[in-house]
Amino acid sequence: MKQTGNIVVLTGAGISAESGIDTFRDAGGLWEKHRIEDVATPEAFARNSALVQGFYDARRAALDTVEPNAAHDALARLDARWPDDEKHSLLIVTQNVDDLHERAGARRVLHMHGELRSALCGHCGVRTPWQGALADAPPCEACGAPALRPDVVWFGEMPYQMPRIYQALAKADLFVSIGTSGAVYPAAGFVQEAAAYGARTLELNLERSEGSHWFDESRQGRAGELVPAWVEEVLG
Repeated sequence: MKQTGNIVVLTGAGISAESGIDTFRDAGGLWEKHRIEDVATPEAFARNSALVQGFYDARRAALDTVEPNAAHDALARLDARWPDDEKHSLLIVTQNVDDLHERAGARRVLHMHGELRSALCGHCGVRTPWQGALADAPPCEACGAPALRPDVVWFGEMPYQMPRIYQALAKADLFVSIGTSGAVYPAAGFVQEAAAYGARTLELNLERSEGSHWFDESRQGRAGELVPAWVEEVLG
């Protein structure tokens, strides 16, 4: 613990796949059923908002059918036991828009790509916790405009809280990437950013990613097995 004071963990679709949430890029994943251009860009929303709202309404509803897995539980244990003081910190940066980290008990979570259980008002910009559907164009609770959209970062939009993420990477002693493809920037560049500041880097993934060569160590296997084992190593 003395050698590894500040930890940044990046999680991607692979950590939630074992809970039954479809990944985007694997065979049979969401992008084989829907084109990116049709459901995940501002232009798609402007062109056919009903299709986009329906796509994300279905994904939001599907969250009720899944549960956190052993990897989420392990990171929640790390969150609960890791100190938060002048010499220790933890930030779990997730590319996922599900709420499985929080449901497992993790609190130090940053959703860089937004959240399914949140709505963003296109009129006033307010973000509101949201559980139900958006397809019926409900009014924004803040301004009353029927302009709510999924609070999800689409292709071509800026991920959330990038300054905070880069600040954490700059002081990290250890950077760990879990279940990511290593293909989507800016997240794919976090390992290089952390390494440039002297952090040790570890990849935990089902198979080697496109960015595996940037890591000091890469371990392959199921997240539900690799992550609990790594957390036990860290907590001793």
